[in-house]
Amino acid sequence: MAVKIRLRRMGAKKAPFYRIVVADSRYPRDGRFIEEIGYYDPTKNPSVVKVDAEKAKKWISNGAQPTDTVKAIFKSNNVL
Repeated sequence: MAVKIRLRRMGAKKAPFYRIVVADSRYPRDGRFIEEIGYYDPTKNPSVVKVDAEKAKKWISNGAQPTDTVKAIFKSNNVL
């Protein structure tokens, strides 16, 4: 099972809101997930990001691979 840390799109049309989730890579983008570890709201200025750093580090140490976007979010919030 390939586990990824990725964004799950929420919100209305043209008003995106993302939840940072841990999910099996075989499931669809907005489908089933294992755990929610934070959120990202790009519509605010500046962008609002909340990440549970302990959960993120635990999942990464267990082998979960963050996507490129999530990796950039983690680096900007000093999680990685």
